[in-house]
Amino acid sequence: MKAKTDLSKFNNSWYKPASKLKIIVWFIVNSLIINNYLPIPVFLKIMVLRLFGAKIGNNVMIKPNVNIKYPWFLEIGNNAWIGEGTWIDNYVNVVIGDNSCLSQGAMLLTGNHDYKKITFDLMVASIYLDEGVWIGAKSVVCGGVRCGSHAVLTVNSVATKDLQPYTVYQGNPAQAIRVRTIYENNVANDEFYS
Repeated sequence: MKAKTDLSKFNNSWYKPASKLKIIVWFIVNSLIINNYLPIPVFLKIMVLRLFGAKIGNNVMIKPNVNIKYPWFLEIGNNAWIGEGTWIDNYVNVVIGDNSCLSQGAMLLTGNHDYKKITFDLMVASIYLDEGVWIGAKSVVCGGVRCGSHAVLTVNSVATKDLQPYTVYQGNPAQAIRVRTIYENNVANDEFYS
């Protein structure tokens, strides 16, 4: 007989991201200031995230309805954009580099479960988005992935392994489909639409 998952034995008591009080206060503040559609000014969102330990650079855009698990595990570089409906599920560190963009509904997922164990143990791994990375709408970056400088993950794709710099990825699991060429002087990038 094959072994079966037994969720009654699940135990993640080893995982302690902060005190219970800090987590409860953050969940309340997150729902009031960050994770809603109210027209909260971006400077106020950034101020609150910094108060809870996030490291955030200059000129960062945070759109409405963004969900951040634990801001004390978050670092965002200069000129980064966090799109509407983005979910940063950061049980551990997530680093978003300068000039990176997370489009609408993108998900950075640092937590997973060990499906090989009957106890379905929690597993966590950091995510790093290097400078100029673009994570397309409704795309997922899994824990342990590094997206190299200026990599692109296209709409509705899933990154389960590292993305190489200046490369466009598509699919589930994401596969390299072309080189990302960036033109200077506002020349259109017709490659994107081919």
